[in-house]
Parts: sequence; C-alpha cells; structure tokens
Amino acid sequence: MSERSSLGRAAAWALAAAALAGCAPKGPNFQPPAATGVPAAWQAAKAAPASLSEPVPEPPDPHWWSLFGDPTLTGLETRVAAQNLDVQQAGLKLAQSRAALGVAASAEFPVADANASFARQQLSRKGALSLVGGGPATASNGNSGTSGAVQNTGLFAPFDLYQYGFDATWEIDFWGRVRRGVEAAGANVQATEEARRQTLLVALGEMARDYIRLRATQRALEITNANLGTARQSLKLTQDRAAGGLTTDLDVANAAAQVANIAAELPALEAAQDRLTNAIALLLGLPPRSLSAELADAHPIPPVPPRVPVGLPSDLARRRPDIRRAEAQLHEATADVGVAVADFYPRVTLSGSAAIQATQFAEMGNWAQANTWAWGPSISLPIFEGGRLHRVLEVRQTQQKEAALAYHQTVLAALHEVDNAMTAYQAEQLRQIQLQEAVVQHRRALKLAQERYAQGVADFLAVLDAQRGLLASEQALTQTTAAVSTNLVQIYLAIGGGWQSDLPETPAPVAPPLAWQDLTP
Repeated sequence: MSERSSLGRAAAWALAAAALAGCAPKGPNFQPPAATGVPAAWQAAKAAPASLSEPVPEPPDPHWWSLFGDPTLTGLETRVAAQNLDVQQAGLKLAQSRAALGVAASAEFPVADANASFARQQLSRKGALSLVGGGPATASNGNSGTSGAVQNTGLFAPFDLYQYGFDATWEIDFWGRVRRGVEAAGANVQATEEARRQTLLVALGEMARDYIRLRATQRALEITNANLGTARQSLKLTQDRAAGGLTTDLDVANAAAQVANIAAELPALEAAQDRLTNAIALLLGLPPRSLSAELADAHPIPPVPPRVPVGLPSDLARRRPDIRRAEAQLHEATADVGVAVADFYPRVTLSGSAAIQATQFAEMGNWAQANTWAWGPSISLPIFEGGRLHRVLEVRQTQQKEAALAYHQTVLAALHEVDNAMTAYQAEQLRQIQLQEAVVQHRRALKLAQERYAQGVADFLAVLDAQRGLLASEQALTQTTAAVSTNLVQIYLAIGGGWQSDLPETPAPVAPPLAWQDLTP
C-alpha cells in the first residue's frame, strides 16, 4: 500500500470520526425544573395602618441599601464587593472552576506531543532475537550446522539510536462522554459563580445590619446620657431639699442609686459601639479601629422608605443566588449521569506518530530513508469490571435525585423566608407605633412627677418610677426602630437583593499584613 493511499485512508477515518463525534450524547438532557408552590403575589400579614412602610410588587433596586437614604451606609456598601475578603476568596474559587472547565474542554481536541531522544543500547545475546536466528550459531538454539545461522556477533555490539518526531492521539467522542463532562464542568462554574454572588449578598446584608446596629447603639448612648443628666438633676434637687429639711436622706440615697445605675450602662454601650465599628472594618478587610474616626459621630438610625419594591414571587428563582446555585448543581448532576452512561460504550481513539530514527546522527536529516510513522484507530470496550460501571451509574442517578430534592427544598425555604421576613417587618412597625406613644406618655409622667415632688405633694419614688419607665421605653423604641430597619434588610436578603451585578470580574487579592507574610514560605 502506497503512502498516499495510507494518508487518504487516515483522512477518511478522521472525517468519519468527526461526523460520528457529532452524535447526540448519551444520558438525560437537562431541563430546568419548574418551581412548584410559588404564589402569584406576596400576601400581607394582616390589615395594617396606611402609615406603615409597605412592600409593593415592583422591580427591586439592585442597590437596595440606597432606600435608607444614608450616604455613609451607601459609601460603605459600595466598598464591600472589592474589599471583602470572603468575596475575594469566592472569586478565586470561581477562577478555579473556570480553569477546571478549560481542563475538561481540552479533552475534545487532539493531543500532540513532540519528542526527541538519544539512547546507547545493548541487545541481549540470550533474548528473543536469538530464537529467530539472530544470535551466534550454537547447538542450544538449533542454528548449529544450518545455512540460516547468523554468525555475525557484531549484531550484538552496543550502538547509538537517535530519534525525534511527534505523537498525536484523539479520543472520538462517539457517545458524548467528553461533552457531558464539559457540560458538568460548565454547570459547576455557574454554581460557583452563584456561590460568589451569595457571598456578596450576605456581606452586603451584614454590612447594613452592623451599620444599623451601630447607629442604634449610638442612639442608646445619647438616651442614656440624657437620662443620666436628668437623674443628676433629680439628685441635686433631693440634696437641696434634704439640706432644707424638706425631705430625708432616703430620697438622696435613692436618687444617687439611680444615677449610678444609669451610669453603669455606659461602658457596655461604648464597648458595643467599638465592637460594631470593628465588625464593619472586618467586612471591608481593614484592621481594627480603622473606621473609628469615620464612624465616631452619631447619626440617626437609617429610616425605612414608605414603599419597598420586592418584585413578584415568580421572579424569586431568577434573583436568589442559592436557588440559581441549586439549579446549576442539578444540571451538573444530570450531566454526570450522561458521563456514567457513556462509560458503558466503547472508546475509540485515533493515534498517529511520525519520527526520524537513525543510528548515525548525520542521517537525522534524511527523511526519505530515516522516517518511521504509524497511524490507526484503537477500540476499548468494557467487558467485565466487577459491576463498577453499574454502581457508578447508580451513584450518579441517586445524586441527581438528591440534587432535584435539594432544589425544591431551596425554593420552598426561600418562600418561607420571604413570608416570615415580611410578617416580621410589619409586626415590628406596629410595635414601634405603640412604643412611640409609650415614650410620649412616660415623658409626660416624668414631668408631672418632678413638678409634684418639687411642690412637696408627692414623694420621690414617683419620680424614680417615671425616670425608669422613660429610660426603658426610650431604649425599647430605639431597639425596635433598629429592628424595623434590619427587618427590611432581611426582606432584601430573602428576595435575593434584586440582582447583584457589581461583582469584580477579576479577583484582586489583597496583600496580607506583614505578620502573615512572615509565615508565608
């Protein structure tokens, strides 16, 4: 057979392989699951006053934190995507999954390797060559006295062998094993990307909550200091009345105890303020106390807007990263089933090699006489593997069912989370209304008690009770005002935050502090 006809047959094989490789891959094709039990609209918890902030079925703003109208909060949130270390780590994991996709996709292409070698060789005088007359004539090998005996012992002398060329192999993806592997790797990239998006959403939510709690703590400090000033005025009043013989030292002792009790709350509040400031710094990848000067001045607790756009329940699967991740994981599991099914079928590989081989270095440029080449297909068919392929397929099918259940559970949990968040948001606002009225009445009661005590028609216990009641109601109002705002943050976390599209495309790792660099090899 001529070299030209051999090359023609090789080309025909390659064309046939390419055609067959285009066959539909084995295994099930992924179909996005339909989310069941999703309501047509979010239901309000109960009838509520028109003055309450109300969730409405309008498209949510991706920068949902801007609804609070707090420039400082907005500035902090815009720094989270680029500076948060958890987001950066998730970005590196995404880069790894994309690289793994490239590794899987490389199996679709031929593999070619160049090679060159030199060897000094010695053939065995007692090896296989001696059985076919390649050794010296002896009685033991049957060549003694025969005309076919090879008497040239120089054949077994050491010799040099030079070679350079290339090898190529290509697995023909008849049954879609490689394509299903690429599909699974692509779904893994999607799942990893959604995990990074979820990490960002959590970091944004934690930033908003910590900031709201910081402002609530600063407000509690203001309230405590204001009540401390009132208590000190009452102490001065009792001391003056006791000096004039108008009251006893019992009132002075009670007033002094009230001052001490209120002052005792300040250290814990100041520590909480420092702790929350550090928590915000950690979310931005900064050392402790980096933001102390920036956040030292007290600001009001970020108020909620009159209307809260939350979208429609049908959009939940598109917005929530955990649902999108669960869908991608189901896709990956489905593609893995296809890989397991394709393993039952034969593997066909085309291979070829071409090289220059000579015992003299000067002959290495003589292609016509020193060339050696080979090409052809090889087939590998699994016959008996102890049931391994069946068990692998069973594992993959079970994992697919598990992923399907996990997807539906994620959707169901998301619906419950949204409903509970909206219920808590409304309930906390109703509580806030009642506490606002309680603060008004406690202030009125304190004023009346102070006036009656100054006139000598009431004892000091009425003043103490009024002071304690006012302090408790003001602190409770501060807590519930912060809870209303943090519940709004929880609503946006529950609906997926709109759409978090401000992720950096390329992760930018931050250099570790010097103390860590000393530990780096």
